[in-house]
Amino acid sequence: MEVSVIIESVVSLFIIILVGVYGSRKKIITAETNKRLVDILIQIALPFMIVSSFIYTYDHTIKSNVIKTFYYSIIAYIIMIFVSHLLLLPVKGHKKTILHFANVFTNTGYVGFPILNSIYGTEGVVYGSIFNMFFVILVWTYGLILFKDNFSKKELKAELKKILLNPSIIAVCIGIIIMIFDIQLSGALISSIEAIGNITGPLSMIIIGVILSNVKIQKYLKDWTVYYGVVTKLIIIPAIIYLISLLVGNPSKAINTVIIMSAMPASAMTSILAESFDKEKEYAAVIVSVTTLLSLITVTVLLKIIL
Repeated sequence: MEVSVIIESVVSLFIIILVGVYGSRKKIITAETNKRLVDILIQIALPFMIVSSFIYTYDHTIKSNVIKTFYYSIIAYIIMIFVSHLLLLPVKGHKKTILHFANVFTNTGYVGFPILNSIYGTEGVVYGSIFNMFFVILVWTYGLILFKDNFSKKELKAELKKILLNPSIIAVCIGIIIMIFDIQLSGALISSIEAIGNITGPLSMIIIGVILSNVKIQKYLKDWTVYYGVVTKLIIIPAIIYLISLLVGNPSKAINTVIIMSAMPASAMTSILAESFDKEKEYAAVIVSVTTLLSLITVTVLLKIIL
């Protein structure tokens, strides 16, 4: 069942990417339109998806594991950041930024959640939401700093203010409040939140498709950093996290969830932020697409090992 879900998720991603390619080739989606789509994704769709990920019923056992998932997620991100820095020392320039971002930030939402749901059901999605919470916080802090390069003190203060007021960060805060106080929302409100949040995945893939439509794939076939980046992202880092998890002792749903989410392909945000900051956007689209395709194999192998 897990394998079929992986296949369906990845195939679905690429079908939607092809829609973006088609829209660009037919001039339905122009470069300016694509920038506006990025704004809609970041400012509207993504925050709603974040809030929807926290709308579940929590029993005492799950709440206990949620706390553990907090710690495991923090440790996993520290490992990914540290190991990625070491492994990418041979890579230079903006490509290093793209690969490092891709290593740290995985496709938790559109690929990760369906897989967790097929394995552990709603409980798995809850733990995945905690991992995703750190994803959101780090994307708009650490991730933004990676693309923005250096900040002056004045700029840093202004950016920190923007980060705190970022719709995604606000969404995380709302989600935590819903979880802690077990707030029950009306059916209509939940349906609306989920409906808006559900466009995040398809919209992000269409954006990548538009970017890919202008990519000259041939020039990347001889780029060693693409192959090195893929191996680092999909094999080396997940393997290190798994081996370290063995030191923790007894495997659990909380630990396995963090391992699985860490092994997901590069987040679509890799390409979206590269587009926003105009840094190796074609290269970023290639990395996202290739890791997504090859995750069909690597994630399947990982699931056979840990489950």
